[in-house]
Amino acid sequence: MPIGEICNRQVVIVQPDVTVQEASQLMRQHHVGDVLVVEERGGKCIPIGIATDRDLVVEIMAQQLDPSTITMRDIMASDLITIRENAGLYEAIELMHAKGVRRLPVVDEGGTLSGILALDDLIELLADEMTTLAKLVRHEQKKEIAMRR
Repeated sequence: MPIGEICNRQVVIVQPDVTVQEASQLMRQHHVGDVLVVEERGGKCIPIGIATDRDLVVEIMAQQLDPSTITMRDIMASDLITIRENAGLYEAIELMHAKGVRRLPVVDEGGTLSGILALDDLIELLADEMTTLAKLVRHEQKKEIAMRR
């Protein structure tokens, strides 16, 4: 299954010069744990960084810094790992594991942002698939019992 079919297309984005205060307000407003930092290049939205709620706590709150004076460029993780929308589920899981990330921005062939895939999304999808498999096993067991009576 291509990642483009399961990723969340509703991504909260900010420009690099947005303050941490403004970004955190967007996170609260949209009930998300991250924002993607993007640049516009030739009319395309290109992801260049990410910041999570944990980043805000560890880098800003814990150090008692003023979130209204610090920009997202200052705190974003700029070694951004992305995945193409045509990549498979297994490839996404392997990449998350290898890089130690919980979120993957999803991009098209040109590097334009098209969504985000979170570990939570994968867990939910895999749990649904496991439930379907468990139902199949139960169905087959009932079928066998009925045939042997």
